[in-house]
Amino acid sequence: MKTREQAIKLLNECERENEALFKEIDAVALENTEKVLSAFRECRVAERHLKGTTGYGYGEIGRETLNTVFAKTLGAEDAIASPYFASGTHALKVSLYGLLRPGDTLLSITGAPYDTLLNVITQPGIGSLVDYGVKYEQVDLCKEGVFDYEAIEKALKHDPKIVFLTRSRGYSDRDAFSIEQLREAIFFVKQRSSAIIFVDNCYGEFVETEEPTAAGADIIVGSFTKNIGGGLAPSGGYAAGRKDLIEQVAFSLTAPSLGTEIGSYAPGYQNFYQGLFLAPHVVACALKGSLLFGSAFRKMGYKTLPECGKRCGDIIRSIFFEDPDKLIAFCRIIQAVSPIDAYVQPEPWDMPGYREQVIMAAGTFVGGASLELTADAPIKPPYIAYVQGGLTYEHCKLAVLRCIEEFAQ
Repeated sequence: MKTREQAIKLLNECERENEALFKEIDAVALENTEKVLSAFRECRVAERHLKGTTGYGYGEIGRETLNTVFAKTLGAEDAIASPYFASGTHALKVSLYGLLRPGDTLLSITGAPYDTLLNVITQPGIGSLVDYGVKYEQVDLCKEGVFDYEAIEKALKHDPKIVFLTRSRGYSDRDAFSIEQLREAIFFVKQRSSAIIFVDNCYGEFVETEEPTAAGADIIVGSFTKNIGGGLAPSGGYAAGRKDLIEQVAFSLTAPSLGTEIGSYAPGYQNFYQGLFLAPHVVACALKGSLLFGSAFRKMGYKTLPECGKRCGDIIRSIFFEDPDKLIAFCRIIQAVSPIDAYVQPEPWDMPGYREQVIMAAGTFVGGASLELTADAPIKPPYIAYVQGGLTYEHCKLAVLRCIEEFAQ
């Protein structure tokens, strides 16, 4: 245990050692904000675009313009930005079902997707892709967490329809991939295959000045309750990329031949537009918070990913506790410093879609939104907590300060 004065001293040391990275993050946020503003201005976004409609939604300019703003922001030919995606997993599921047909092969070259998406792909008897005759193959990463190019080359000979890459880490013990790492892998695949390059972009938007589309991805998919929703979007997600692919995804979301021609949303679109506008800044706050958590826990003797002094590839910080009780204690601290439900004590539970029990700290304004400061973990060795988000840097600082008080010897 540390006194408040001792904890503040250690916290200040952590801030000073990250000053150079903080400046880099601010520069990225500035460039990304300019990119978002350019998309808004080019699309002539006006107050009328913020309003909702009812019924079929034919010609609804709020929906149609939001799609275009997202496409321009993400460097894509077309996009679907919809409140009707229930989660990132749902957006990925709808996109995969729109693009794959019986007999096609889906090849993941970043190892297994996270648990709930793996169920969508491989769990028999629940309407998964394998139930519809889609084959699944997987190339694991090398033990260093990098691409196994020799194994990828062999797998590409099976002529996959989609090559799938997960940018973030899920519940694995690796770093997220940088855009440069993705660019290298995508180039390698495109030199040897005509497969669709599909990137799960969750937790990665606005971390760098480019998105995977700039690295050659044909389609990217993400969630509004993570980075790109800016902390305001109450639900939803997006798919962005080649126009012909987005059309197929749209048919899967609504109905064949209807696509994005229909779909009203009575509450209106203000939170989605405004969330996108705020997202580069909020992501910057989350990244600074991640660096602070990393420095503080390293000083307290814990391993974290990314390594201290290294740029983040996503907004997630992995902290290795090697002890289930310490892991649970950490998640309870994050809950206790939250603005919502701070009095609640999280417990491990049998969360749908996961093999092990999971503990989740999420005292959030939007339920479970992981751009807000949250932490979760499967209860299994090496007992890694995945802490992400922070709508404000100040909130992150107060959380780190509380952790220092409780964990530092």
